[in-house]
Amino acid sequence: MSELRQDLVSGDWIILATERAKRPHELIPKKKKRKPTPTSKCPLENLQASGNWPPIDIYPGEKNWRVAIIPNKYPALRHEKVCATHFKTGPYRRFGGVGHHDLAITRSHSKNLAHLSEKEGLELFEMFRKRYLVLKRDKCIVYTSTFFNWGESAGASLYHPHYQIISLPIIPPHISHSLSGSQKYFKENRRCVHCKIIGFEKKDKRRIIVENNHALAVAPFVSRNPFQIKVFPKVHQPYFEKTAPAAMKGIVSVLRTILRKIEKNLGDPDLNFFMHTAPLKDQARHRHYHWHIEILPKISIDAGFELGTGVEINSVDPDVVASILKR
Repeated sequence: MSELRQDLVSGDWIILATERAKRPHELIPKKKKRKPTPTSKCPLENLQASGNWPPIDIYPGEKNWRVAIIPNKYPALRHEKVCATHFKTGPYRRFGGVGHHDLAITRSHSKNLAHLSEKEGLELFEMFRKRYLVLKRDKCIVYTSTFFNWGESAGASLYHPHYQIISLPIIPPHISHSLSGSQKYFKENRRCVHCKIIGFEKKDKRRIIVENNHALAVAPFVSRNPFQIKVFPKVHQPYFEKTAPAAMKGIVSVLRTILRKIEKNLGDPDLNFFMHTAPLKDQARHRHYHWHIEILPKISIDAGFELGTGVEINSVDPDVVASILKR
């Protein structure tokens, strides 16, 4: 039978309606094998020739670089030497579109994070961290969002793996929602809500898919989409950029592993993953938060009910998701 489940952080409800799908694999869209763009037509293959030079940062050096951070040629926000201007039009608040929109590029044309080596994956995340520490010094920036789009239906306009870093003068609504929910739980229970979730999942065991000493990947008990996955650092840390080196290595290892399992067991679906971390400023206010990564394979489509109510209908039990992805 179907049931409603309430998210412990946001307070949002989802409907788990497993009878709507006889077999979870029936939900997985059949897709053609992913076809790489020829390297000769890829603007990220030769950064100098495509006008994406000089980079903002590069590792280890210009000659044999493995990770480069470059400005997005078509940015959602533009970087200027002044902060975004705030003004009003009637009852509406407005900000100038000032911020940062960067791309983190790995050298390989075909290897996304799932197929990078452990060393290469860690180098990528260390470059993310380094960029966060630079952006933290920008007085105009409040929040930085890092995400990865894989495949056309997930919003990727290029085949070459690239990871986007957008820095804003505001706290985005989903982050604000997550921060306020975790703060409310902390005030009522004097405990981090995400640590509570981790403890529950470790005790229950059924939904943990990958785990090591520093992190775990879990199909959340309240999953708003089929095959939604969350990757949690085990040690409480509000800020991605303050993560200890050993913990970062463990987190990247779990993320690489779960991405390979999704590719293998779900037929290489298009997907997004993104980080939720505490804001860059006023950090003493957000000690209750617990940064993490969410993965959303493109399996389902929101329809009228979901769009009209904000209540997601999920037809795959997260216990079943875990059993499929553990293979």
